[in-house]
Amino acid sequence: MSNEKTYLEYSEDNGVSHKFYEVTINGTDVTTSYGRIGTNGQTKTKTYSTPEKALAEANKRIKEKLKKGYEPAVMGVRKKRPLTRRQIDSQKSKAKQAPVLWKFNSGAPAFGIFITDSHCWVGNQNGSVFVLNHEADILNQYRLPDGVKCIVADNPWVYVGCDDGCVYDLTGKLPRLAYEISENVDIFWIDINNGLLGVSDAGGTIMTANHENEELWQRKSQGDTGWMVRCDDERVYHGHHGGVTAYSNSKHGNILWHVKAAKQVLFGWQETSTVYAGTGTNKVYGLNKKTGKVEQIYQCDAAVYSCAAAKEGEYVFAGDNYSSVYCFNKAGERLWKLGTGCGSAFSMQYLNERVYIVTTDGSLACIDALKHRSPLPFLSPTS
Repeated sequence: MSNEKTYLEYSEDNGVSHKFYEVTINGTDVTTSYGRIGTNGQTKTKTYSTPEKALAEANKRIKEKLKKGYEPAVMGVRKKRPLTRRQIDSQKSKAKQAPVLWKFNSGAPAFGIFITDSHCWVGNQNGSVFVLNHEADILNQYRLPDGVKCIVADNPWVYVGCDDGCVYDLTGKLPRLAYEISENVDIFWIDINNGLLGVSDAGGTIMTANHENEELWQRKSQGDTGWMVRCDDERVYHGHHGGVTAYSNSKHGNILWHVKAAKQVLFGWQETSTVYAGTGTNKVYGLNKKTGKVEQIYQCDAAVYSCAAAKEGEYVFAGDNYSSVYCFNKAGERLWKLGTGCGSAFSMQYLNERVYIVTTDGSLACIDALKHRSPLPFLSPTS
């Protein structure tokens, strides 16, 4: 039985696990290799007293993996992961220039952003992640295997979702693989809360996984192109072409409410009691997290690529596909509309009277959010 090799793979159709396991018997040596498909993984060799004992141990390990759902496979025969990049349709704004305090060019269109009191994170489609201070000086830089979809925080960890279907933990000096998502899933967005991973995909499917990389549940929504997923301690909020749906974050993922009016969702944000959905219908919807009731509608002049809010929605911000950003008060009144000067905001975050945006031209820009507190004149829909 020398040099006998068994190769197995485990890859859920719409899950997050995507692994291989290989056992090789060479006389009294049993070598096992395992890890994420597409990598070298880890390899261990153990020597037994006789070839018969080596064979028995190898068979035992193979049977254990088969019970867990692994199947015989041919190494290297994999379907290519589907990939849909967000369409870049950005026009120049005719609105007055926003008071940009500083701007950093990441080098490629950027979606990923995460801002703290001390650090500014930006990730772009080339797979580069930069960590800056609040003077735009580079403090650290990571190079990931594929384009960055988004950057999310689950205190004290910082995670980056990439086009290769992996979620990396960037809390340490080097990226660490935290979650793997099946190659059958065309990832649009992710969010993580207390280890619970939420994933929305191009087909309008929402799925969750726990911190052990095990799928909990998945659901097909009433629409496709699900750009929005947000998770909290009780619910998972999914925004798609057919509206916004709230699911229980329990193991069953029951539907709690659905709001059809908030359709063509392109981005989502959440605060303690409200979830915000930016839409292709030129509106941001503020929805009650418990009931789904539409609490407020914030009217923009073009399709909303991104949105964000101050604590408890004191101010609500939006970025459209005409390179403009908006500020509203809690009552839905528009306080100002300004041009970014650096493309349309794919993602944004508000912190300490500053709006931070990442844009279609790859910029991370810091804008003085509250400098213009009085309403400005409404401009034309194409401005």
